Amino acid sequence: MLKEVHIKNYVLIDRLDIDFKDGFSVMTGQTGAGKSIILGAMNLLLGGRADSRTLSQGADKCTIEGIFSIAGYGLEQFFRDNELDFDPNDTIMRRELSASGKSRAFINDTPVTLTQLRDLGCRLIDIHSQHQNLALGTQSFQLDVVDTIAANSIVKQAYEQSFGNWYDLKARLAQLKKEYESDNTDREYLEFQLEGLDNAALVDGEQEELEQESDILDHAEEIKQYLFDASQIISGDESGCVQKLRNALQSLSGAQKNYPQAQELAERLDSCIIELKDIAETVYDAQESVNFDPARLEQVNDRLDLIYSLEKKHKKESISQLLELADNIRKRLNRTDSYQFDIEQLTKQVQSARLEMEKKAANLTESRRKAADIIVKQIKELLVPLGIPNVKFSVEMQPSAGFDRSGHDDLKFMFSANKSVPMQELSSVASGGEIARVMLCIKSLMAGARALPTIIFDEIDTGVSGAVAEKMALLMKQMSADGRQVLAITHLPQIAALGQTHYKVFKTDEQDATHTRIAVLQGDDRIHEIAGMMSGSTLTQAALDNAKALIDNNGR
Repeated sequence: MLKEVHIKNYVLIDRLDIDFKDGFSVMTGQTGAGKSIILGAMNLLLGGRADSRTLSQGADKCTIEGIFSIAGYGLEQFFRDNELDFDPNDTIMRRELSASGKSRAFINDTPVTLTQLRDLGCRLIDIHSQHQNLALGTQSFQLDVVDTIAANSIVKQAYEQSFGNWYDLKARLAQLKKEYESDNTDREYLEFQLEGLDNAALVDGEQEELEQESDILDHAEEIKQYLFDASQIISGDESGCVQKLRNALQSLSGAQKNYPQAQELAERLDSCIIELKDIAETVYDAQESVNFDPARLEQVNDRLDLIYSLEKKHKKESISQLLELADNIRKRLNRTDSYQFDIEQLTKQVQSARLEMEKKAANLTESRRKAADIIVKQIKELLVPLGIPNVKFSVEMQPSAGFDRSGHDDLKFMFSANKSVPMQELSSVASGGEIARVMLCIKSLMAGARALPTIIFDEIDTGVSGAVAEKMALLMKQMSADGRQVLAITHLPQIAALGQTHYKVFKTDEQDATHTRIAVLQGDDRIHEIAGMMSGSTLTQAALDNAKALIDNNGR
């Protein structure tokens, strides 16, 4: 049950605090007073689309908060699944919107996603706005009505699982056939590609080695000269640094007799001479190994040209990528041999899954047919006292052209309000007032089938008046039994008079701003409000007497 709503900085609302009661409540106010603003804030709280333009002028942040009592509605699992604190007496949903457009949502002060906020919100409040009357003619809404009355969630879930399995298998089979056809068509080309790659006998890493060897062979004479010069500098007969270091070593050895510290220096220098001699030998060997070989250079460059051409042809950057391509082509060619067997096996699985799905779909259809009979009977019973004594109503069900996630049923609500008029689709034959009454009856049935704490009707009385409006109010009041909240936003005095709690929405001009306010009406204030709904701005004694009589006749 909705206990409180707190709205701050939303459109014309600077701050609004509303305490909600159980039972049947009504909300009235002149057109433009702000009833739709309050409803918009409620939609935002329940996960509706956010727009920074809805912030009050100059405000940095808008906040809408709702406090709910959810004991006895079986929502514990939702809180466990979403790792949220469960407080059955004071569950708090909050939505914040900043001037930058950033939106945040919270449940019991824990940040949540909009999806989580919507999932909880739709289990707590059903807001019926005027445009939802149009949904009454849609297949999806009519199926939802029938499934709700059928209470067939287990049967429906079983069908959805079997449909999903069949759909996935069918998609896999289509993809396998497509691959088979593609691979078969490309087989000769794939074989040609693989032959070229295999004939190249590529070795991972050889490109880098060949590029280095090509560079050496291309500059062999220059490299040889540099190595020769280095060899002479290190180990030349007289001027080489090795010979000079040997002379220095002899000098240090001579100094050792009178200067002991020279021994350590001599040992360190001797190690350097050994290292230099080793370097000199390596440089000499390198010089001897480097020779200009035109035949080898041509051979290396030809091999590199082949590698480069293969990389360019196949749009690859390395031999490892070419080898991977060859492996993939080989796998594709090998796979074509097993395609036929895989296709046959998957075809059998698709056929088996379809039979299972058809069985589950039949169970779903049967549950809907039983519910349709209940709906037809109860809708007729509810519509007669609402001013449609000759109502004809039926739920027409036919197998649909194919299977989808909703089942295999084509469903239509058929309606006629007059004896001489044959039934036609509800949306094409019913007037606005008749649509409103049918929708109210359907909501009444669905409220009984669902454990929904709060229902809000936004001017569901469009197109009706007088005694019919009173009957609609009585039906809404009846829906509020057993602790359910029902709030009707209305312009009709017959409905307003039946409310157990009466809220009035109005505007006030304060300094340089206009704000929306709300008040709970009682006593004379309520009589004056309902009288004003009858006679307009000029209150007559007759209107006041009628208003008082309306309230008194309804036990208030």
